[in-house]
Amino acid sequence: MYTPRAFAETELVHLDALVAADPFVTLVTIGADGAPFASHLPVLYRREGDRVLVEGHWAKPNPQAQHAGPALMIVRGPHAYVSPGWYPDKEAAARVPTWNYAVAHLSGTLQPFSDEDALADLVSRLSDRFEAGVGQTWRFEPDRDDHRRQLRGIVGFRFEPGRIELKFKLNQNHPVANRVSVADALSRSDAPDARAVATLMRDRLD
Repeated sequence: MYTPRAFAETELVHLDALVAADPFVTLVTIGADGAPFASHLPVLYRREGDRVLVEGHWAKPNPQAQHAGPALMIVRGPHAYVSPGWYPDKEAAARVPTWNYAVAHLSGTLQPFSDEDALADLVSRLSDRFEAGVGQTWRFEPDRDDHRRQLRGIVGFRFEPGRIELKFKLNQNHPVANRVSVADALSRSDAPDARAVATLMRDRLD
């Protein structure tokens, strides 16, 4: 990922926040034919110090479920269009449109697994995590045969990234007056992503 120094983040708390806000990731691998292949998946994320562990599963027919090796995981943060009309120096500096955003790229090795007990544990934790988010109470019941049979249709994975890149492109290369003006404009938007970008921009002004 192209990341100018002004936009690079190194603190992993920012990755924590991105995944907490949007745990639906893009997982990219290279197939046997040399072509890239992408899956879009909900994941569980855990960090202890500098060590990150991401877990999830594929449907068994997904070709990526046979991949044990290098992978790129993309975690998307908020993003928003920025109009040059919002810059106080728009005429003097001949400003042009741009896009502000936050994103993380995690590079590492996928470790697929099909052990039934491990899959049962994973599905239990996934359902607990996401059911709570919508105020529901469905749970995976490992003692039910009909629930355990469903595990035959999936393959789990663990992913420990060896390299983490965080890019927060938030007008850091502009004068403070421009950054304040853009954050103010985005905060008035009806789009949740735009308001989230405004919050990130203001965090970096403090």
